[in-house]
Amino acid sequence: MIEIKGLHKYFGALHVLKGIDLNVEKGEVLSVIGSSGSGKSTLLYCINALEEIQKGAVIVDGVDVHAKSTDMNKLRQNLGMVFQQWNSFPHLTALENVALAPQIVKKHSKTDALAIAEKQLRHVGLGEKLNVYPSALSGGQQQRLAIARALAMEPEYMLFDEATSALDPELVGEVLETMRMLAEEGMTMICVTHEMGFARDVSDRVAYFHQGVMEEIGPPEQIFGDPKSEHTKKFLANVR
Repeated sequence: MIEIKGLHKYFGALHVLKGIDLNVEKGEVLSVIGSSGSGKSTLLYCINALEEIQKGAVIVDGVDVHAKSTDMNKLRQNLGMVFQQWNSFPHLTALENVALAPQIVKKHSKTDALAIAEKQLRHVGLGEKLNVYPSALSGGQQQRLAIARALAMEPEYMLFDEATSALDPELVGEVLETMRMLAEEGMTMICVTHEMGFARDVSDRVAYFHQGVMEEIGPPEQIFGDPKSEHTKKFLANVR
């Protein structure tokens, strides 16, 4: 379970997150929607301790993420994160890219790490691309490579930061299908997304962020069909 309690985040004088309270249960898919600059991506960075927080707490399976005593390497093994840009190592094949972290971080043997990497690449539909370098992959394939790399650490949670925003429109679907597959398999996911169809169809709950506040949260049928907040209504009217 991910528990977020009274979370505040500042960048200098800019108050980016203004007292966020949120729980995400095991097996839940939460989509976070809202305009650019509303604090959505910053929330993920705070969950993964990639950004410090000024007030409040983030607790993952009982571990206080921002406590000085927390083992960040161990914590991040449990929190897979997929960014807007895929950031693969260009000099390594797809298989080598995915095998790297299991070998270095989890101390698996090279043989075991390569076996894990092959399993996860096949899992995301890249079984025919094991020995291909990232430059020879499409954007959608590179993003699925990034998902496989996160899965290779066997995380309990997956955080997606607008995983399709850098893709050409014709490549978005293959990445969303991979995310949909993970949701169906029971992976706990927090997805910052501009893909309203995905948020509507796949999520257990949808949270709408506005100017650093979680303005509204609820089942997708309520958020999309009967939003309570005027800000939510205005946002959805503009993105549909």
